[in-house]
Amino acid sequence: MSVRKPIPERWLMTDERMGDALWPALRRLPPGSGVVFRHYATPAAARRVLLRRVRRLAHARRLVLVVAGISAIRADGAHGRARTCGIRTWPAHCRTEALAGLRAGANALFVSPVYATRSHDGAAGLGPARTMRIARGLGMMVIALGGMDAARWRRIRRFGFNGWAAIDAWIR
Repeated sequence: MSVRKPIPERWLMTDERMGDALWPALRRLPPGSGVVFRHYATPAAARRVLLRRVRRLAHARRLVLVVAGISAIRADGAHGRARTCGIRTWPAHCRTEALAGLRAGANALFVSPVYATRSHDGAAGLGPARTMRIARGLGMMVIALGGMDAARWRRIRRFGFNGWAAIDAWIR
């Protein structure tokens, strides 16, 4: 059973596009930061091997690890619908998805895209105020995702966000 850890302010979202840049990105995260392990397109056996390696590094660096999708690897929590005894984070691109996270018992919502991002190529960002309205009044932590970096985080935290997440900001 996982021990419930505090929900971090800074997060790295992983995926296949990172390639070998995943490892320096994990080392760049300050201790206490979070990692959402996604890698949805990686075949199951290779995903388990990669997740074990990420878990070892996350543990050694005191990072909070949540896993998206089904996983037999113990982590600090789950992202989305996977079962967990720990932290539950939830993706929300609209109010309906945010309400689904509330019903599922999520502790934190990753609301996106705040700004235009490679992950949603061609889609315009919602902007901080509109993004924050998706989660308003739900009583969960709200993590800004989509085109985020440390400078943008400093500018938008006043809207009520509790943290930020990125891919590219950690691999540059």
